[in-house]
Amino acid sequence: MGTRKEHDFIGELSIPDDVYYGVQTYRAIDNFHFTGRKLKDYPFFIKAFAQIKKAAALANKQVGVLDADKADALAKACDRLIAGEFLDQFVVDMVQGGAGTSTNMNVNEVLTNIALESMGHAKGEYQYLHPNDHTNLGQSTNDTYPSSIKVATYAKLTDVLKALAELKAELEKKAVAFKDIIKMGRTELEDAVPTTLGNTFHAFASYVQADIDRLTYARELMTHLNMGATAIGTGINCHADFKFVVEQKLQEITGVDFKPAEDFIAATQDTADFVFVSGALKTAAVRISKIANDLRLMNSGPRCGLAEINLPKMQPGSSIMPGKVNPVICESVGEACYEVMGNDLTITLCSERGEFELNAFEPGIAYALFNSLCIFENAVLTLSSKAIKDLTANEDSCKKLVLNSVGIVTAFNPILGYEKSASIAKEALQTGKSVAEICLERGYLSKEQIDEILDPKNMLNPHMQAKK
Repeated sequence: MGTRKEHDFIGELSIPDDVYYGVQTYRAIDNFHFTGRKLKDYPFFIKAFAQIKKAAALANKQVGVLDADKADALAKACDRLIAGEFLDQFVVDMVQGGAGTSTNMNVNEVLTNIALESMGHAKGEYQYLHPNDHTNLGQSTNDTYPSSIKVATYAKLTDVLKALAELKAELEKKAVAFKDIIKMGRTELEDAVPTTLGNTFHAFASYVQADIDRLTYARELMTHLNMGATAIGTGINCHADFKFVVEQKLQEITGVDFKPAEDFIAATQDTADFVFVSGALKTAAVRISKIANDLRLMNSGPRCGLAEINLPKMQPGSSIMPGKVNPVICESVGEACYEVMGNDLTITLCSERGEFELNAFEPGIAYALFNSLCIFENAVLTLSSKAIKDLTANEDSCKKLVLNSVGIVTAFNPILGYEKSASIAKEALQTGKSVAEICLERGYLSKEQIDEILDPKNMLNPHMQAKK
């Protein structure tokens, strides 16, 4: 393998001839060894960065500061990255110092060398096309990096919203299928009053819709970019029309209505929009974890638990207990959601840490946010397809639990009053007798009256009559 010499203002290095990155990327490889996760592990981020760079090259061409042959060669190089080529060339650790400069230069160097080859030159012949002078023309890490994070986050949020819509649809199907199955409601893990299994799944679907609404709003925040802000938002070294043209080009490339931020100086130093997105993801993760855990508890048994539903059997649950099946999907979904919650703290602290005109901790934000987006999407899809889609109800078990519950004594309150109802509940707990049996023994009500009170239709709806 041959080498080529490249230099920066720190000095000269020998770079392997077969790689498309250059000297600044090479230094970053040596400096940052934190996560083991490289830029290449997040293809949607590389795609977003390439879309930003293509828009920049075409904008610079249109405003007349970059020769057409150079701009077109860069645009074609960007197209190859957008198509998924050269992923193995993005080798910098996601967590890095310098506010993302190493990422920006990794992208600049790879694009430049791809373009150089298409122009008939060798890698590293930067006198014909330079990573800083041409590929990064009118740009800074401080506008391209956060803008690329936003473009990437917009794309991943679109995937997350699609996954949530699929989950909601599955929950709504179960709500309809289980609408007439009576089950015991519980508060603080204690018997409360009856409901239906359909109500339970309808409530779950309502959670998901609320998260869809919140994340849709959060996604809109990702459309306001600071491209053209350059170093601190003043636009130094950038053509005055660049910020308007680059947004137009990016819209054409992505099909998304990206637009300039209202205040470039504020947008360059403030990362609170990422905190909002993460907060919305955390809220959704809390709800998805709650759904998963409720399913896990309703599935408990099969003979010594609640056994109200049957989760699909995914794998053997024990190396020692034959026949045991664990609710592994619900458990793993919970673990994934906990990571999203933890990442939210990282994003919050990294955002708060930004000083003056730039937040140097944006790589930490990007790493945590992208991980949250990926793992949450997978959690939602997994819960939907492997737990909810094929789960079934144990109607007889649900009804039996209701009729044997002390909690149904609440239905007697309007007729017998609280004191008598509490006395019935106490005796039921002490003796194991049913509420209906005790009420009948005491002569409070006839069997016909008891049957009417305990009719599911009467227990599940408001039915107190107004006093005349």
